[in-house]
Amino acid sequence: MQWFKSADQWTPTQKERATILLAQYPDFKKAYNLVHKLRLTFSKTKEKGVAFTKLAHWYREVDESEFKSFNTIAASILVHAFEILNFFDHRSTNASAESFNAKLKAFRASLRGVNDTTFFQYRVAKINA
Repeated sequence: MQWFKSADQWTPTQKERATILLAQYPDFKKAYNLVHKLRLTFSKTKEKGVAFTKLAHWYREVDESEFKSFNTIAASILVHAFEILNFFDHRSTNASAESFNAKLKAFRASLRGVNDTTFFQYRVAKINA
């Protein structure tokens, strides 16, 4: 789907379709631009201070756009702004922790629960060490 990538990565056919669609639905164009600006903030910005400023501008644009569907993400970004900005320190996410958590849940599900906590911890340490 072309809406998940930047407009400069669209094929000529996708550009033609987008031109027609965006001309017919200006609200869709505003929504796409908001999503794209947020995506660019995380993919192109290198410095934490610049990212903070861009997120603040993005938040203001969302507020002015009055798109209710963006309010949830905008509120989450506002509440967790400093934690989110930590991404720009080392450009790392908590994906490895989430992956480990998913593996733990799958392991626990395969055992159909945990009766012996000590043995469970031992097995987890041996398997994931």
